[in-house]
Amino acid sequence: MSLFKARDWWSTILGEKEEFDQGCLCVADVDNSGSGQDKVIVGSYKGYLRIFNPHPVKPGDEVQPEDLLLEVQLREPILQVEVGKFVSGTEGLHLAVLHCRKLCVYAVSGTQGNVEHGNQYQIKLMYEHNLQRTACNMTYGPFGGVKGRDLICIQSMDGMLMLFEQESYAFGRFLPGFLLPGPLAYSSRTDSFITVSSCQQVESYKYQVLAFATDADERQDTEQQKLSSGKRLAVDWILNIGEQALDICVVSFNQGVSSVFVLGERNFFCLKDNGQIRFMKKLDYSPSCFIPYCSVQEGTINTLIANHSKMLNVYQDVTLKWATQLPCIPVSVKVANFQDLKGVIVTLSDDGHLQCSYLGTDPSLFQAPKVDSREINYEEMNAEMKELQKIIREATKTQDVLPDSEKQRDVTVTAEVSPDLDEESQAIDSEVKAGIVPSVTVKITIQSRVTAQKPSLAVCVQAPLAVTCDQFVFDDLEPDSSETVVLSVFLKENCSPSELEGTCMVSYNIPTELNPEGIPRVAQCNFSLPLKLICFPAQPSKAANHKLTIDTNKPPISFVTIFPDFVDPSESDQANALGFEFFTGTKTTLLASKTSQRYRIQSDQLEDLWLVMKELIHRLEVHFKKQNCKDFACTFSGSIPLQEYFELIDRHFELRLNAEKFQELLSERAVQFRAIERRLLTRFKDKTPAPLQHLDTLLEGTFREVIALADAAEENQANMFQAFAKLKSATHLVIMLISLWQKLSTDQVAILEATFLPLAEDTQELGWEETVDAAVSYLLRTCLSKSSKEQALTLSSQLSMPKDTSRLKKNITLFCDRLAKGGRLSLSTDSATQQAAVVPGGCATIPESDLEERTIIPGSTPVFSSNGQITKQKSKP
Repeated sequence: MSLFKARDWWSTILGEKEEFDQGCLCVADVDNSGSGQDKVIVGSYKGYLRIFNPHPVKPGDEVQPEDLLLEVQLREPILQVEVGKFVSGTEGLHLAVLHCRKLCVYAVSGTQGNVEHGNQYQIKLMYEHNLQRTACNMTYGPFGGVKGRDLICIQSMDGMLMLFEQESYAFGRFLPGFLLPGPLAYSSRTDSFITVSSCQQVESYKYQVLAFATDADERQDTEQQKLSSGKRLAVDWILNIGEQALDICVVSFNQGVSSVFVLGERNFFCLKDNGQIRFMKKLDYSPSCFIPYCSVQEGTINTLIANHSKMLNVYQDVTLKWATQLPCIPVSVKVANFQDLKGVIVTLSDDGHLQCSYLGTDPSLFQAPKVDSREINYEEMNAEMKELQKIIREATKTQDVLPDSEKQRDVTVTAEVSPDLDEESQAIDSEVKAGIVPSVTVKITIQSRVTAQKPSLAVCVQAPLAVTCDQFVFDDLEPDSSETVVLSVFLKENCSPSELEGTCMVSYNIPTELNPEGIPRVAQCNFSLPLKLICFPAQPSKAANHKLTIDTNKPPISFVTIFPDFVDPSESDQANALGFEFFTGTKTTLLASKTSQRYRIQSDQLEDLWLVMKELIHRLEVHFKKQNCKDFACTFSGSIPLQEYFELIDRHFELRLNAEKFQELLSERAVQFRAIERRLLTRFKDKTPAPLQHLDTLLEGTFREVIALADAAEENQANMFQAFAKLKSATHLVIMLISLWQKLSTDQVAILEATFLPLAEDTQELGWEETVDAAVSYLLRTCLSKSSKEQALTLSSQLSMPKDTSRLKKNITLFCDRLAKGGRLSLSTDSATQQAAVVPGGCATIPESDLEERTIIPGSTPVFSSNGQITKQKSKP
């Protein structure tokens, strides 16, 4: 909208890193020059008071030194500046400056200069008032109908109106029902003060009512006011506008009529002086400030409204007449008269951009150049097209998605996990019942090659793990600089995590020539936590409810070699048997065969097998990689423990159902509690008291039920959190067993994880069961379908909590059966082509032997035979 930009007549930038607000701008003939030419008075929160007299040679010229009449630094921040007849004995204009705890009135005068430096201006303190309360804003006017002078009313932060009759303090009154201060204005026609309370109501108080109300030297409650002398402060009229107000302005361009303008957060109101709405305008933007001014049309009022989109709109009553673009967001706007130019718009932004502008258009002088007419050479165009297509094909073949500039990132973040646990645990508010909960130190380093603005670091670990500090904010990073932070990770909740991994994410801005504020960028890295953070070595257990056997193609490795942090080298009996005890109290045992290439993991809890199995496979891969052995592989030939997995699903779903029931019961009891409250309030307010009829007893009983239900719901929520953590661990275990069983590729494992682990957190609105059921159903309908009839089935587009888990368990069983019969996972939509490529016959589920599934008799020693079965050697009596 270059055509409708505000025409810059005069502008300047005030100070450096100074702040301004709504009351910091005022225009008036403060030096009483008599020429009718306004001066611009600006005060800042740093205490600087400036007075300008703009007079550019031509519009848009730079600021001349003589434009600044006066600049002085006061000792305190300036909240508001006003010009009026504040000194007794004279009707000249004086400047009132409001500080937090002081009101000062100055006389501004100029001395004719005899040299080329020009006129000299100075201010003289006429009087000041030290305030007993912190001020918020002020207004002035001929209170009580006085002639030839203005009185000042200051509103404090705690709701007291302090009135000053020029050099003397008159009285103070507290506003009833006050919470937070709002804008304040004075209407001379009705002799009343108008403000907007925290109840989002426009309230009017007569000056006479304030004068004769109870004195407010000390704030009194309602009962004390009834007993003390004087009258209670009563409001003249109230209007509910339903939103907070930004500013109030009372104008009276016609002697017989005055209007109260209120600028809300989304609406603009014009009220009569008796509180009735004259008109209102709903705004489709967020306003910042406004000013009404006189209209050339009889019976209408023009209003300037600025918004946070840097636009200034001109309204005639409710009709938009003009819109113009400003260079900044103004916090205050005024209309002033300078030299021979009347109606100049003066705006001030919060960072000190002071501008005097006028409305108009700035037509564009650009003319499109004539296009050179030439004949088209189609052979050259075809050759160029072929060359471009060749470049496009080469670009699409490359595997490097990032451009060259992104290969070496501007900001990199690295995380280094200490190999040892902290000597002194840094665990905070841990709910683990173990004696001492360990912690491990993570050192995070941020390195920047370029200037990085507003860098912030977020560290995330999966609950029930926690960090000592998860948010860090830094100053701007210079090129080739770095920042380092140190934090600790520990187990907070009384359950085992499903993953021992964390993520570091740095967000920052990179400034460019076109965007000085910077382009947002993100850098991240992952780190792995040690297993000993959640468990410690324990005596191996001979009996267990759940057992899994992992086959390898290499001879078994001694646990002294691959688990040096859990095995004492002096204890030779732990070379093939190792126990882990989690801080939650459960145990897991790891066994290595002495004759075959197998490892067994066993535990009483299915979910506890996951982390130990993952750690075992990871350490075996690292061990053989160091020996340059590239053909190491792990397989699983047993049966997938689906029944035990389904028990965890049922447990989690049962807790979700309980949470839904608790929510319904709480809602019913809350409705009952509010109904009893209403009955009791009606009885108490009745002038003729009636018997309570045991309503108080019923209220107390309902209250206890609400508290009991809330406690039960909170306990159920904690149990559901633990159940979901166990379910995620068991899901990770099932995914790993399926991948080892079917020898899935990395992409296929990623599909499995996206299918069975879609949610980081479980909620009532979107739960694990319905999400996984939808994902498994999609795979069964596409890449794992048996016929075109299954592919034609449509899935529900809306996820909702199921009634039970039977459908989910059936789909998971069918999913494993399809994989066993040769199905292959793929996200390609061409499922028919994939189905044709499936190897016939497939792999059938190979159950473990009956001997392996039996519980080992206490006192016997398990020994792996060459055929993978367990024989038992009973201990001799």
